Amino acid sequence: MSNYREMVLEIINKEDYKPMTIDYFINAFDAHDSEDFKEVVKVMVALEEEGIIFRTKKDKYMKVAETNLVKGKLSMHKRGFGFLRVEDEDIDDIFIPPTGINGALDGDTVLVETFNESSGTNMEGNITSILTRGITKVVGEYVDNKSFGFVLPDSKTFKSDLFIPKGQNLGAINGHKVLVEITKYPEDENANPEGHVTQILGHKNDPGVDILSIIFNHGINIDFPQEVLDQAEGVPDTIQKDELQGRTDLRHENTITIDGADAKDLDDAIAVKKLKNGNYELTVSIADVSYYITEDSAMDKEAYDRATSVYLVDRVIPMIPHRLSNGICSLNPEVDRLTMSCRMEVNDEGHVVNHEVFQSVINSNRRMTYDAMNGMLEDED
Repeated sequence: MSNYREMVLEIINKEDYKPMTIDYFINAFDAHDSEDFKEVVKVMVALEEEGIIFRTKKDKYMKVAETNLVKGKLSMHKRGFGFLRVEDEDIDDIFIPPTGINGALDGDTVLVETFNESSGTNMEGNITSILTRGITKVVGEYVDNKSFGFVLPDSKTFKSDLFIPKGQNLGAINGHKVLVEITKYPEDENANPEGHVTQILGHKNDPGVDILSIIFNHGINIDFPQEVLDQAEGVPDTIQKDELQGRTDLRHENTITIDGADAKDLDDAIAVKKLKNGNYELTVSIADVSYYITEDSAMDKEAYDRATSVYLVDRVIPMIPHRLSNGICSLNPEVDRLTMSCRMEVNDEGHVVNHEVFQSVINSNRRMTYDAMNGMLEDED
């Protein structure tokens, strides 16, 4: 199959290129066959979504680089205006007045036509096209209206109520907090997005529903895919002798962890002793998670997507399954754990004068808490 993307880029990058309709490219590539035609259309749509080309009102394609259009992500304010967070870090945010939003929503990737004059400190502009939608799901309160319903979004930056057609509410009633998947975006600023309820979180006054609303509103995944859980089940609960080969054995050192009283995943541990030269030897060990989660595995990809564990007032949503985060990858007391360690020599002024990093195995002597440590340091308990 011909590489139509490269062929399109070759044409539009010519110095004498002038805006052309898609028919020009179809004829240039002799892509009249239905499959070839579809491929060319897909390429043009993809290049448009990437912000490389721009389709004019006359359906001609221009290079964005040769226009005054700027690509970025829209960040809406609750008062109705927004700012374009420009991809080019050398360009400051661009102010978008309410009249220039043109149907875009918070988080959308858009193209903005900039003005020569500005009433404030930021350059101003209008949104000319929406490249990709940033929000596909919304959390809010369901309001029933007999033959249809509306959802009032929790987010203050999502300005429009969502229209829910008849039969698409999953049985939600007034006051239910729901998760809505958007199925139709507004074509003009006076229209409402349309969607269907995919999950009922509970009544807005039920205990814990407020936390669930925050979780879903930020697109945080509570559950792990089955493939990830299956991989986690294959990880052993204890360390085998052959896994210690090539690691520095620190199990004889007095090692402790210090975390909050309710923490369950203990990531790091320390060991300190005074050296004969008057300096201190500080060894910091962290759980060697990479030993159990190999690159490009299902767990690795899921952890990459999550980026971090999320700590809420009543729960922790971990980056990796609990079986690992609270088990073999948690530096629990009186059990062997594989770690990565940094051993530092610190002088009496607190400067690190020497250090080394190595693979290790530890056995934590004590699970300490911040309160207990403060009691020892401040109250000399």
